Amino acid sequence: MTQHVKESFGGSAGPAAPPAPAALAAKVRTLAPSMTRSMQRVAEAVAGDPAGCAALTVTGLAELTGTSEATVVRTARLLGYPGYRDLRLALAGLAAQQQSGRAPSVTADIAVDDPIADVVAKLAYDEQQTLADTAAGLDTAQLGAAVAALAAAGRIDVYGIGASGLVAQDLVQKLLRIGLIAHAHSDPHLAVTNAVQLRTKDVAIAITHSGSTGDVIEPLRVAFEHGATTVAITGRPDGPVTQYADHVLTTSTARESELRPAAMSSRTSQLLVVDCLFVGVAQRTYETAAPALAASYEALAHRHHPRGGTKR
Repeated sequence: MTQHVKESFGGSAGPAAPPAPAALAAKVRTLAPSMTRSMQRVAEAVAGDPAGCAALTVTGLAELTGTSEATVVRTARLLGYPGYRDLRLALAGLAAQQQSGRAPSVTADIAVDDPIADVVAKLAYDEQQTLADTAAGLDTAQLGAAVAALAAAGRIDVYGIGASGLVAQDLVQKLLRIGLIAHAHSDPHLAVTNAVQLRTKDVAIAITHSGSTGDVIEPLRVAFEHGATTVAITGRPDGPVTQYADHVLTTSTARESELRPAAMSSRTSQLLVVDCLFVGVAQRTYETAAPALAASYEALAHRHHPRGGTKR
């Protein structure tokens, strides 16, 4: 058995740069559930009033939130900033963006008695915000490394359960159309038995919004231990799945509500990441990908234009 040797869990593309100001609100929404209550107070304060918090010293923010200076610094680091000074600079940048007329980042939940027109408007806004948050927070170094691994892979296995399983199938269908050998696994037993066969040149991808889905983590762990390059697409960058991921791609999600479960809102951001992976691979393998796409289109053309004329 071949085993990875890594300096640390959670990725091998090097330390990520501090998130851009526009990604701060997305980071808070993504990481808040895993924070302590005191850290949540700090995170909610900086996301809710970036201009006001940017003017505060670390001591001032600690007093405002009823926490300690150490908690403020730990929160800044968890959000991706080396220290509080870097967080203040990001807050100032975010405040400037908001003052220039940027739309508010939070929209009302969908109510049971909302008119359908309001439902459409609220869903559309939340989808747009989720995509923007995911794009702003996506680590392009990690993404580029994952693309490079996929482009050179001998075989690709993708694991996902439930709504994430649909995203796994979407990625596999795209990769198959450009001539790559890819399989989507939603059955945990089949996923593990296939993961055992993976080796150094292969890639395994786990898709889990929570980052803690055991049926997805287990095959990724097996693939990791057998030497495959592993990728996690998750909404929880500190979740258990990242222990076995060479590259972590973080997704954002809209606020969960009774009529909008996490599985629904997370799928939008997962599909964006999947599309980024596919386009990146297609770019790297264009000489073979383009003819493969043309061939698959030609093979299916008759199904789009059936013989016997156009149906009226």
